[in-house]
Amino acid sequence: MISVAIDGPSGAGKSSMARRLAAELGFTYVDTGAMYRAIGLYALRRGADPRDEAAVAALLPDITLDIQIMDGTQHVFLNGEDVSTAIRTEEAGMAASAVGTLAPVRAFLLETQRALARSRDVLMDGRDIGTVVLPDATLKIYLTASPAARAERRQKELAEKGQPADFATVLADIEARDWQDSHRAIAPLRRAEDAVLVDTSEMDIEASFAALRALVVKAQERA
Repeated sequence: MISVAIDGPSGAGKSSMARRLAAELGFTYVDTGAMYRAIGLYALRRGADPRDEAAVAALLPDITLDIQIMDGTQHVFLNGEDVSTAIRTEEAGMAASAVGTLAPVRAFLLETQRALARSRDVLMDGRDIGTVVLPDATLKIYLTASPAARAERRQKELAEKGQPADFATVLADIEARDWQDSHRAIAPLRRAEDAVLVDTSEMDIEASFAALRALVVKAQERA
């Protein structure tokens, strides 16, 4: 099996690029961030503090997650409910970052993610795929861009969804996520020593995709 791990900070375009690469090259795309967002969303709905390990751990036995591809699009189901849209709010994103620091949550999801990689060719993105989840991945990529570039892209994305946001606020949220993800005690965001660095600060979408595609195709050819 071929496994591709794409790590990087919030707003770097990991999910959109990974999803497109998987569809074009025949991989199964596993959006690990969506899994954490779903758990964060559930904690918020139940009134639990996403940073409270005991409170969140107590909710895990009640959670069933499923990922399905429908009409070529990935859908995330939380206890049977399609939460693909609900998990994409800024609030859910911050909750995901918080629950991602908790050992019980990471243990809850780790084996599921590894099992997927053992059974098929996967392209998986997140914060610690190459360092923790798939340390022996065929290819590891660290995808990043400057905070300002990521904030500009996020602001544009929100505007297109009819959710206009102040640039300074979006930038502050991204910088807060960066700090939280890189300073958490468990599996902090960092570049694996053998990961290829791809900085897209000065690239448009197509140039970014071409750079990643070339790396994955080369890995396929080597395998």
